[in-house]
This record gives sequence, C-alpha cells and structure tokens, in this order.
Amino acid sequence: MRILVIEDEARILGFVSRGLAAEGFSVLPATDGDEGLRLAREESCDLVLLDLLLPRSDGLTVLEELKRARPGLPVLVLTARADLPTKLRSFRLGAWDYMTEPFSFDELLARIRVQLRRTHDHADHVVSAGAIALDLARRQASLDGRVVDLSDREFKLLHHLVERPGEVVSRERLLSDVWGYHFDPGSNVVDVCVRRLRKKLGPSSPIETIRCAGYRIPAT
Repeated sequence: MRILVIEDEARILGFVSRGLAAEGFSVLPATDGDEGLRLAREESCDLVLLDLLLPRSDGLTVLEELKRARPGLPVLVLTARADLPTKLRSFRLGAWDYMTEPFSFDELLARIRVQLRRTHDHADHVVSAGAIALDLARRQASLDGRVVDLSDREFKLLHHLVERPGEVVSRERLLSDVWGYHFDPGSNVVDVCVRRLRKKLGPSSPIETIRCAGYRIPAT
C-alpha cells in the first residue's frame, strides 16, 4: 500500500513517514499543495494524508481538485485546524476522515487501516468510466466529489453507459434493456431520463449525445 503524505512541516512529515514505513507502507512525500496534486495525478497511491495549511495551493483547494481528478481515492485530513466550519467544509469537499494535531500515531494508523479496508470492500461493487464512479450496492453515482442518489431507471441507464466506456449505446437498446420490449419504440422516455441524470450529475456530466445514434460516456 502506498500513501501520499502532503505536509509542509518537515518535523511532522518525517515523523509520519518513518512511522508508516515501519508499518510496511510505501510513502510518497509532498511539501506543498501543487506538488501533492501532481503526484496524486501522476503516481499510483492508495490513500492521501492531507494537511490544510499548505504553501502554493491550500489544502481545501487540493482536496477539491483531488476529488474531481480521483473521486474514489480516500483522503484523510490531518491538520492543526480544529474549527467546526473547516471540518464540515472538508467533509463536503470529499474528505473521508479528519484528524487534528496533536495526534496519536496509533490512532492515525488505525484510521488509515479503516479507510483502506473500506476502499477494498468498496472496490468490489464499484464500476467507473472516466471521472464517474457507480456504486452498484448503494445505487449511487460519484462525480467531482459529489455523491448522487439514483432512481431505478436512472441507475440502470447509467450502468449501461458506464459499463461501455467510449461505446455509443443506441436509444433503442437502452429502451429495450432498461424499460423492456413493451415500451413504444417512439417513446421519449430515454431522453427524459438522460436529462434527469444530467441535471443530477451537474455541469460536468460526462453523458454525451451522439446525433442520430445514441449516448455514450467517454473512456477518459
């Protein structure tokens, strides 16, 4: 397991890195927000430890960008900021957990392991295409750090598209597979459902309309 630690204070970075290495983790250190974002995008890691008081890009900006770029990556905030508004905003932006300094390394380690177990269990029932992830158990979509609840039809339609990244899926196929053969082929229920999905997913919805052909979600 590889952990990205984004922390500008050398004493804390060294302490956490040595402790994690002693527990068998591989550590990827970053000393400012921009470097942390770059490493998260370019390198493989299983979890991020994120300070909020960072030079260049601040921690909340990094958190928002991380959840947009890698929505399934667990982020544990580790910071001196203990005020409730900052904590609540961090969770709204996609933090999976939040710890304040000073902290116990044993507690930090326990929280890291909980999140890694959660990620492992979660991965068994999640499918992704590009920036969107679909939780098959909870029937929820994740995009840009937001979690969206879906109706039965919305879930089935989005599942068809997510399972076929880059492939154009015709309206007729969606109508048949999601609604069944008894629906009128001239019905606009597919288009109505797609409009609802786009509204729920927001302005960065990846669902593309391919004129006279159908719909698709890009592979990247």
